[in-house]
Amino acid sequence: MKLSVYAVVPTLNAAADWARFAPILSDCISPRLVLILDSSSHDGTPELARTAGFAIRNIPRAEFNHGGTRQFGIELLSDADVVVFLTQDAILADATAINMLIRAFDDPTVGAAYGRQLPRPGAEPIEAHARLFNYGQQSVVRSIADRERLGFKSIFISNSFAAYRRTALLAVGGFPKHVIFGEDTVVAGKLLLSGWKIAYTAEAEVYHSHSYTMTQEFRRYFDIGVLHAREGWLRREFGSAGGEGMRFVRSELSYLWGHCKWLIPDALSRTCLKWIGYRLGRIENKLNIRWKRMFSLHASFWHEDQR
Repeated sequence: MKLSVYAVVPTLNAAADWARFAPILSDCISPRLVLILDSSSHDGTPELARTAGFAIRNIPRAEFNHGGTRQFGIELLSDADVVVFLTQDAILADATAINMLIRAFDDPTVGAAYGRQLPRPGAEPIEAHARLFNYGQQSVVRSIADRERLGFKSIFISNSFAAYRRTALLAVGGFPKHVIFGEDTVVAGKLLLSGWKIAYTAEAEVYHSHSYTMTQEFRRYFDIGVLHAREGWLRREFGSAGGEGMRFVRSELSYLWGHCKWLIPDALSRTCLKWIGYRLGRIENKLNIRWKRMFSLHASFWHEDQR
């Protein structure tokens, strides 16, 4: 049976990426099957979306939430079998990318699938390594049985380019509506615990990476710590992420040694800041709201958190 597939893209001032993002998306999927969830952009993004033939819904910027906004999209698309999520800066590698991704759902036990993220053109070595480490060349399907071998890595997924079987997603409660970020990780954990499988489809590719400053790295890992503190069941069920973190550091140092040794001090400094940010995030309940807003990459979450 042919699956009904839609794409959902949360946007905020996406005009700068639009010329690279929208045409290839329209080549991958009919524009009428694309839903843009726009957080009150002021750069013409809604007009660009309408011109491209995409459906669009506006969300007040103060109400954006990584999980809640995506869940809103899921609830709107009641006739979808599979919903593909992208971010506005994830540029599909070719016109087959979405078709490649949704092939994973030929297996009726697959509840979610995600594609390979390649470093964007011009990516710096530290930025490029992060993508090469997390997104290998080999496709794989993971089940709860892989928890013992992979630990926290078994629930790795990214909504920058991921797809969900709508019935499976709703069966585990959908995306959490109040989470700082990591809504994809939360759902991945629930899917595996409920007997569904997660597919990594390396043949489905997007160009997507970030050149974070050291301050942004600190803030991002503060938010990861917050997620792990508030969703403590993830660590109880799938173990600590510390082992994977150490493997990443060793891989990064080896990569930089072979490509650009002069960046090793930078990488080590970033590692220290990530660790400090993460540990502070884990104890966020002991910090006042002013410090949380200062430390967080998603500062608007803390306004919502107090409502």
